[in-house]
Amino acid sequence: MARILNFGSLNLDQVYRVDAFVQPGETKSSLSLETHCGGKGLNQSVALARAGAEVWHAGLIGCDGDMLYEKLRESGVNLTQLERSDNVSGHAIIQVDNHGQNCILLYGGTNQALTEDYIDRALDAFGSDGLVLVQNETNLVGSIIKKAHKRGLQVAINAAPMDEKVFTYPLELVDWLVVNEIEGAAIAKCEFEVDILPKLETLYPKMNVLLTLGKRGAVCVRGQERAKSGIYSVKVVDTTAAGDTFLGFFLTEALDQKSLTDALALATAASSMCVQVMGAADSVPLRADVLAAIERGTLGKTGEWGGWR
Repeated sequence: MARILNFGSLNLDQVYRVDAFVQPGETKSSLSLETHCGGKGLNQSVALARAGAEVWHAGLIGCDGDMLYEKLRESGVNLTQLERSDNVSGHAIIQVDNHGQNCILLYGGTNQALTEDYIDRALDAFGSDGLVLVQNETNLVGSIIKKAHKRGLQVAINAAPMDEKVFTYPLELVDWLVVNEIEGAAIAKCEFEVDILPKLETLYPKMNVLLTLGKRGAVCVRGQERAKSGIYSVKVVDTTAAGDTFLGFFLTEALDQKSLTDALALATAASSMCVQVMGAADSVPLRADVLAAIERGTLGKTGEWGGWR
């Protein structure tokens, strides 16, 4: 079984349904407002757990974080290393339009309050067997990577949201890089998508890469093994946690030494189910439901990989 310690962000998501995104200088009324549990870290822990992995979540929740704690607990995540703070939790203001697309404004809150001592305690408790997962929504990401690698743990980073901090991280110590085409091109320092994987292989020859391409599917490289996948054609309601769902299901399979083709297939089905439901963590499906949907063929057939652009 895949065993993962996720130093992950935790956000309270305020989701505003709008007919179109608010433009500069514009004031408009939303069609609805809902509050959900989110943050890339929480979403990915929920996805990993629902995909069947053993997941430990490390991070801080604020005085307003009971809802976040309960969401992780009910999803089967190990919370022995989750600590509370008197400050407010991270939160996000999310607009979702009539096409299911979203735009997100983040406030870091307790996600930016990790300390070196806390990181050491969590790593010591987890031990030296498994993988450490980080995203770019907490502080001390570079330190977490170094400390995990020194302990002999594998490391995966979802370099999102992409900013200049990513270039300060010791990416040469990373075993798995999970990025979309924009993030991948920035890290690879290239202009064209077709050059992302060759450039990353030159810069980081020991790194495995999962590159997601939105509606065109995904591409993955693990050593000499390579695979591509298209997507299912489904009605999109909300894409908020689709990438996190994809990552959770993919990593669970890949760490269990499944083929990249099989890992991509399960992740594609899971994310296709996710986008048909409003919300972030609440939209992540259970492994059994994903397998049942694949067996019944209720998602249809996956399309061809969409190619580079």
